[in-house]
Amino acid sequence: MSKTLRTLLCVLLLSSCGVSYNSAPRNMDNACSILSQRPGFHSAFQSTKKKWGVPVHVQMATIHQESKFIGNAKTPMRYFLGIIPRGRQSSAYGYAQALDGTWNDYRKATGRFGARRDNIRDATDFMGWYMNASREKLGLSLSDTRNQYLAYHEGQTGFSRGTHRRKAWLMDVSKKVESRGYMYKRQLESCGKS
Repeated sequence: MSKTLRTLLCVLLLSSCGVSYNSAPRNMDNACSILSQRPGFHSAFQSTKKKWGVPVHVQMATIHQESKFIGNAKTPMRYFLGIIPRGRQSSAYGYAQALDGTWNDYRKATGRFGARRDNIRDATDFMGWYMNASREKLGLSLSDTRNQYLAYHEGQTGFSRGTHRRKAWLMDVSKKVESRGYMYKRQLESCGKS
């Protein structure tokens, strides 16, 4: 094999490692379809499951709610008088919609200083780290999609204070995340990717 061809293959291989999808997959109501469209997702989810113990369906249901599987997802802009941009609602970014401060805590705690929120492997590893902390601090099962999502959304302190109970809209969202988690679990079992 020529040196040029080897170099080209190495470049292609390295560039495929950090793929970020900036559009939603088709048929987001089918976990097997999502994983067939985005093959790198399955290995990222499995890696997080192995390292942190968070089931694939919990990861997928949370990412669906947070970013619809879009790597560069951002919160909506806020406007003054409906026309003057005032900035984004929060610093949440990427697949996991991690806030700047929480993402920095994760990078320091894990030593993964090069981790990026728009990289699926890094985003799922972050979720595994965070959900494990919720298990340790709050006693939440890693397979409890609904309460893990609530702690993820409100933060562990907010969850322990019960801030989620005062937000009817969030309680409704958490039920939808839980239902999606059950649906994804059944689908993943049927296609052998659980």
